[in-house]
Amino acid sequence: MDRGLRTALAQLLPELRAFARYLSGSRTEADDLVQEAVLRTLRSLDGRSEGVDLRAWCLAVIRNTFHEQLRSRRRERRLAETMPEEQEAPAEQEVPGRMRDLTRALRDLPPLLREAVILVGAQGLSHQEAAEICAVPLGTMKARVSRARRLLADALEKQPPDPVML
Repeated sequence: MDRGLRTALAQLLPELRAFARYLSGSRTEADDLVQEAVLRTLRSLDGRSEGVDLRAWCLAVIRNTFHEQLRSRRRERRLAETMPEEQEAPAEQEVPGRMRDLTRALRDLPPLLREAVILVGAQGLSHQEAAEICAVPLGTMKARVSRARRLLADALEKQPPDPVML
């Protein structure tokens, strides 16, 4: 295995983890997404990383893996709905003040809008780079980012003030 590829991947890990965390909304799921992305990247490139934008490659792998898991969960949910078992609601994780509100608002966004606003806003990619990662036209990416920002602004305006922050 190419030592340079391993070094480059190691340097990208914090950014990949942040992207995965925003997509999934969960530290555990984010770690799983990053691990899967690194494994797939190592398997796919296998020492042939010249000329490859490793950052864009890994972000695309995380995105694709996230959507695969989302589809899988939907299938599982449909199957679970046909069974008469009760399901427990996931425990809500406490995050202070406005960050908690932003996290909640991001989590409530549809997945395609969430990934668009995170790629452009949190990851600092251009609309063009984000469009290439998501394999959509530039106009589609701009529309998704715009709609996501508008929905976030609306959601954050409607949030009652956090008593801790007063």
